[in-house]
Amino acid sequence: MSRLTDLIADLKAKDPKLGADLDREFKALSSRLPFGLNFERHRPEAVELPLRSIRKGDKVRVLPPRGSTGKGDQSLWQVKAIQKKKELAELELKDGVDQKKKTVSLNDLVVVAEFRDTIFPGLISTGKVERSDDRPYHTIINGENYHALKLLTYTHRGKVDAIYIDPPYNTGAKDWKYNNSYVETDDLYRHSKWLAFMERRLLIAKELLRPDNSVLIVTIDEKEYLRLGLLLEQLFPEAEIEMVTTVISAKGVARFGQFSRVEEYIYFVRIGKSEVSLGEQNMLDDSRSATDKIGKKVDWLGLRRREPTARRGARPNQFYPIFVNIESGYIHSIGDPIGDDVDRKSIVPPQGTFAVWPLRPNGDEGLWGITPETSRRYLKHGFIRSRRHKPQEGKASIHYLPSGTVDAIQEGRIAITGCDADGAVQAVYREKKGVIPKRVWNMPSHNAENGGSVILSRLLPGRRFPFPKSLYAVEDALRFFVGEKRNAIVLDFFSGSGTTAHAVMRLNRQDGGYRQCISVTNNEVSADEQKYLRKKNLRPGDFEWEALGICDYITKPRVLAAITGRDPEEHPIKGDYKFTDEFPMSEGFEENAEFFTLTYEAKDAVNHNLAYSRIAPLLWLRAGAHGKRIDSLPESGWAVADSYGLLTEVDKATPFIKALNEVQRLRIAYIVTDDDRRFQAIARRLPEGVEPVRLYESYLTNFSFANGE
Repeated sequence: MSRLTDLIADLKAKDPKLGADLDREFKALSSRLPFGLNFERHRPEAVELPLRSIRKGDKVRVLPPRGSTGKGDQSLWQVKAIQKKKELAELELKDGVDQKKKTVSLNDLVVVAEFRDTIFPGLISTGKVERSDDRPYHTIINGENYHALKLLTYTHRGKVDAIYIDPPYNTGAKDWKYNNSYVETDDLYRHSKWLAFMERRLLIAKELLRPDNSVLIVTIDEKEYLRLGLLLEQLFPEAEIEMVTTVISAKGVARFGQFSRVEEYIYFVRIGKSEVSLGEQNMLDDSRSATDKIGKKVDWLGLRRREPTARRGARPNQFYPIFVNIESGYIHSIGDPIGDDVDRKSIVPPQGTFAVWPLRPNGDEGLWGITPETSRRYLKHGFIRSRRHKPQEGKASIHYLPSGTVDAIQEGRIAITGCDADGAVQAVYREKKGVIPKRVWNMPSHNAENGGSVILSRLLPGRRFPFPKSLYAVEDALRFFVGEKRNAIVLDFFSGSGTTAHAVMRLNRQDGGYRQCISVTNNEVSADEQKYLRKKNLRPGDFEWEALGICDYITKPRVLAAITGRDPEEHPIKGDYKFTDEFPMSEGFEENAEFFTLTYEAKDAVNHNLAYSRIAPLLWLRAGAHGKRIDSLPESGWAVADSYGLLTEVDKATPFIKALNEVQRLRIAYIVTDDDRRFQAIARRLPEGVEPVRLYESYLTNFSFANGE
């Protein structure tokens, strides 16, 4: 309908009477709207891809001259031919009646992708940080979030446990773009553009969420909360939807003649069996309203201390051997602590046992979490145990019950229901525990300044980002839904400064979880920065421009700093985390993360195995983003990583399948073949529980169907 108003305006200029008559009838018709949320879907969005090289057949725009702050020619041209030696492109006006043609320098063109186009996405790694041997990788994707969501339909369809997004609030400030232009306050279609923008993304997000048990969390303010609520009702009719009011700044935003705003809103869209779990506080005040947590098993924690400062020598009594039986894998006895001058390898274990020491993932000597005296007492009562022993490597997973759990057992609040073969207790809660959270939150930790801006300034000194969310507010919102899911997958496709990934890492540290976060953001610069950079003769795609984009300047450095405990200048981060888990920010987290840039591949290149290096990260993501990745085509015709295998020559199926049988965490076997009968024959021979995936048929089919608008 927005297109109709434009056409009527054109007609009024040519024939005022006919235009006025048509406008009157149009308004009468448009007033008879059906019940519900109605808005214009507008023409499909389009995004400029300044980092993508120009190819024959591409849709492109001609860039304005360097130094210009204007939008330039917004017409879409099609590349008919490329003169490589002269670096020129021969263009034809797309959908042009007169078939206009011209030749333009490749440097003055930018590729445009419309959202009705079929795309074949890939990923290029731009760096990683690794501080854990056994944890999955958090993923940060630099790209247009609509296309990144399409990519995730191949890797994570129906697998995501929670989506947390903080979309643009459409406040009238230049906080978001539609069709490569910042939406202005006086845009008559500002609200419907925002709704169309959100609807397209939420429809894909719905495909990614687990249909049996998942949650969508969306924050918003008063400008769009009513429209967003109606949109969510229409898109998720089967879900339970609740809205929470949360105080983000008690001092408020003073507005003359109006109430001072202190709050924002959070929509929780619960899908399937998703429920709000009990909390430690009711989120409004200190009162408690406990309900049942009867029958839940207690959690065992890893005995080795995980903070970076827990090195041998820091606590002399907490570096000692735990002797494990070679045959059974159970704890035999607890050794004595040794001095810093004693080589641990000189300690002779009792016959039939091997010594397990508190070694860090990189092999450095660390500390156990309790003293040997406490370990011996715990062993006697079944509060410490050994699992997954590897005598040849001198390794075993040593678990224990924390002191609070032991106290609860002794006080009768936790019941022992039995024992394992090694005497380790089996225990469950027998009392009421936890609080039902209320729908008005007033938590000091949720203050946007202290929990958001201040934390970000410590992680990235001198770098500014407008209105970052409180780290603790995001953490609390997620805990109600993934606190009991220690392997949850969390997605944020408006990740901004990276708060959601940071919150997931804090949750992992609190309970030893293996949750992973997928963060998606573009590399836009702000409206003011854009004008400044254009005046300096810079354009999107230039190194100086891209270096100031959200992803490269804020998101990636923030995640890197959070994990390493060091700022971009390699200085230890000052200050401490507060509230649920208090410790120095300089300790960082034992987590892994990898950074990627979204690419757009040619279908033929994918089909002929020529784009494998950019498709490889998708295969790894689909298999769980865990361990090593097969980044290049194997010369032997097959390769096996930690969680998946790749067969590129079907004649090598026998050694490939033999290798698969030796991998414990294997999830997927990718088989490259055009012959469906051979694919099925190999699939039948795979180990039980391994998913067969045919390449590149599964990839091409997914995007051929998923991307057609």
